[in-house]
Amino acid sequence: MNFIQPTAEWYVPDGTNLDKALKRTTRMSIAAHQDDIEIMAYDGIVKCFQQKDAWFTGVVVTNGSGSARDNVYKNYTDEEMIAVRRKEQKKAAHVGEFSALALLDHPSKDVKDPANDDIVEELVALLKATQPEVLYTHNLADKHDTHIGVVTKVIKACRRLPLAERPIELYGCEVWRDLDWVVDNEKVAFDVSAHPNLAESLVTIFDSQIVGGKRYDLATMGRRLANATFSSSHAVDDAQAITYAVDLTPLIEDDELDITDFITGYIDRFKKDVIDRINKVHTK
Repeated sequence: MNFIQPTAEWYVPDGTNLDKALKRTTRMSIAAHQDDIEIMAYDGIVKCFQQKDAWFTGVVVTNGSGSARDNVYKNYTDEEMIAVRRKEQKKAAHVGEFSALALLDHPSKDVKDPANDDIVEELVALLKATQPEVLYTHNLADKHDTHIGVVTKVIKACRRLPLAERPIELYGCEVWRDLDWVVDNEKVAFDVSAHPNLAESLVTIFDSQIVGGKRYDLATMGRRLANATFSSSHAVDDAQAITYAVDLTPLIEDDELDITDFITGYIDRFKKDVIDRINKVHTK
């Protein structure tokens, strides 16, 4: 397939033929930035790690030029940061044993542009080439505009595929907003306790972010532990690390579902749950 950006590229960590690497994909993540995959889609990575019949492919949509920077990276230009983040993402793909990695290299402004249909069509081509059974992306309640640009384009892309070619499952995952507020019976809770050394390694690879002023490594591992510990108030912990997601599958099963109504429904049910709990123990 042809990418839109001339600087976009594929990376296949184990050197397998690209066509084979794409066709063996079973799980995939489409993320906005370098390191988003490792934060939000570890469930997909770890379920494929060291497996012969399960393979994870990652897609990073933006070039990462707008990242915060400090320390040794303080005076790096946008172009230098793009090169560093590209290198870090390839290292993560190698450590995580990805089947393939696509670096689409788009500026964030293009991803946030609701009229940009070219990126949607590029994602359609990617999905046709890989046909993942399970797809991870950002959630619709995320507070990062570029993340919302990605998830809405992912949904559009899935809807342009024939029903039989769409992912079986689509999940919107945590990055720039926790999902612990989702009512318990609607949470998708991924037990990501396995291979904690791998989990930590994947997020610490991104030195430009950590040394550059953002402790995503500590925050990611801490969030997973907090999710596991606070998942149930009356039971011992069954997992040591949990990531949450919203099941977005209905949005690619029924093209008539409104995206905004879908996610605000979760918010309305959360509001009702809060009110009901107060009313159980409090009288005015």
